[in-house]
Amino acid sequence: KGKCPEDGWDESTIELFLHELAIMDSNNFLGNCGVGEREGRVVSGLVARRHYRLIHGIGRSGDISAVQPKAAGSSLLNKLTNSVVLDIIKLAGVRTVASCFVVPMATGMSLTLCFLTLRHKRPKAKYIIWPRIDQKSCFKSMITAGFEPVVIENVLEGDELRTDLEAVEARIKALGAENILCVHSTTSCFAPRVPDRLEELAVICANYGIPHIVNNAYGVQSSKCMHLIQQGARVGRIDAFVQSLDKNFMVPVGGAIIAGFNESFIQEISKMYPGRASASPSLDVLITLLSLGTSGYKKLLKERKEMFSYLSSELKKLADNHNERLLDTPHNPISLAMSLKNLDESNDAAVTQLGSMLFTRQVSGARVVPCGSVQTVNNYTFKGFMSHANDYPCAYLNAASAIGIKKQDVDVFLKRLDKCLKTFKKEAKQEKSINEISDSNAATEQLED
Repeated sequence: KGKCPEDGWDESTIELFLHELAIMDSNNFLGNCGVGEREGRVVSGLVARRHYRLIHGIGRSGDISAVQPKAAGSSLLNKLTNSVVLDIIKLAGVRTVASCFVVPMATGMSLTLCFLTLRHKRPKAKYIIWPRIDQKSCFKSMITAGFEPVVIENVLEGDELRTDLEAVEARIKALGAENILCVHSTTSCFAPRVPDRLEELAVICANYGIPHIVNNAYGVQSSKCMHLIQQGARVGRIDAFVQSLDKNFMVPVGGAIIAGFNESFIQEISKMYPGRASASPSLDVLITLLSLGTSGYKKLLKERKEMFSYLSSELKKLADNHNERLLDTPHNPISLAMSLKNLDESNDAAVTQLGSMLFTRQVSGARVVPCGSVQTVNNYTFKGFMSHANDYPCAYLNAASAIGIKKQDVDVFLKRLDKCLKTFKKEAKQEKSINEISDSNAATEQLED
């Protein structure tokens, strides 16, 4: 049926299935005589076993989704993977998605492929409207495709950074709709930035006849992000949305899913990919989804949501204990932010020092964001880089509840963070005492004089 099984398969069954696919490829035929330049020859047995002898890759020189006659097994693997992934995207909340395909590139290059496909539809266009998110790969995806990003600064609402819809529409009018390739929006992001107002952006795109590409990097694991995409497509225009394989399905880095609501446009994107492609990302995600089944994946989504609530409540307690606060970002379903105002005020370098302290204590993924850092990316200068705004009111620390996180991860992180903050507090007290002693000595000397 081309759907993900409800109950996961055991490893022996999956391996048997993969071996059956592999013997359909010509490089594994007994008596095969290959006289071309690409015959699936592999000199290392270890490499062959690592890939289950599926050596030919996927697609043909003109289309990544095309069937290879001498690689029937690899082609079937590709078709099945795309079908199973489509089923999972529907299960995750985008019910009306029409088509998708796995591409062996991470999210940034997959976005570039979407922009290059749109180039042929809109030859005059040279701008991409981009509500600011301080993450280099999505910015560079536009530059690499040869377009000029039009950065729309976010609006501060309470603690949250949200889409400035008026500024988006004003830039469209100023530049002219025909000169704009697309609007490039974002769902999953680091707090205090929250997902873009997708429904409103989709309506603007529909009204002005402008394509809309969504960077949904790690949004498949969030029902809220997927709901925004579904609603955006229902009320307006979303041409394609791109998500990472590693972030959403816990497989090695190197693959993404390009999906959309118009099958012919998604096929156009797949035909834009030059040459054949590695089957590894498709193989990894198919193995993972067959082992989990829909019930296993649903369980992971449920656990992630529960861990988000737990992380949120425990991080708030810790923040209160250190006279800081958990920033109020209810529209961000994955990432949280805790202020570091006291740390920032006591010492300019303290915020970045906290980040290095956490890293050396084996806490990965937590980000510390100081105030006022400046970074230049491809000749564009961003003030307050990493905070998604020129002058966010305070320094802060990020932590995320992503798929696969365990209660132990949260508890250990909070324990180590608490210890680091106490170290800073202790040092600050010692420094204060030394200063007081110095002041007292100076005052005594003055009296003696």
